[in-house]
Amino acid sequence: MTIDAPVAEAIAPQALDLLLTRRSPWPVAEPIPSEAELQRAFAATMCAPDHGALRPWRFVLIRGAARERLGDLFVQAARLRDPAGDAERFRRKALVAPLLVAVVAHLQPHPKVPEIEQTVATGAAAMNLLNALHLQGYGCFWVSGPNAYDPTVHAGLGLAANEQLLGFVYVGTPQSGDKQPPARAAAAPHVREWCGPAAGR
Repeated sequence: MTIDAPVAEAIAPQALDLLLTRRSPWPVAEPIPSEAELQRAFAATMCAPDHGALRPWRFVLIRGAARERLGDLFVQAARLRDPAGDAERFRRKALVAPLLVAVVAHLQPHPKVPEIEQTVATGAAAMNLLNALHLQGYGCFWVSGPNAYDPTVHAGLGLAANEQLLGFVYVGTPQSGDKQPPARAAAAPHVREWCGPAAGR
């Protein structure tokens, strides 16, 4: 399905203006999205570009008392990584938002779709999730850190051997004390046009 030109002309400016306000707010708190709002946001993930229609993304919702258990898991993993370190500081990382969404790439053998493309597709689906929640008035920020790559955390979340954890999306309502970010950097330095191979190559 595509949007008819007259409809696109009517809604595109406002939609793009809203999209350009997306950022990673801090802090976030209750309320979190309703079940209906979450369903709409996850429906948006299914619109991500996906070579081979493999749908390699998986999302794990962590909220309520489960965040306490995630904090325990983070501490356990940190102690195994560094027995002499301050493992307790990782507990707070599970509690700083009322809803966490683990972003998982479910990698599948495919003759035409390498793992890197499946990982990128998962990232695109996650970005659709962030945008959909933003457009419904919620704040999201995506974090990784050592817990995202820790085998103890992977096992605790029930990830399979062919799955990779790409981080956690923290979700909630932006608070009045949220600091305004600096102005966005210009896009021009990140874009170039190619007109053919460079001379002498």
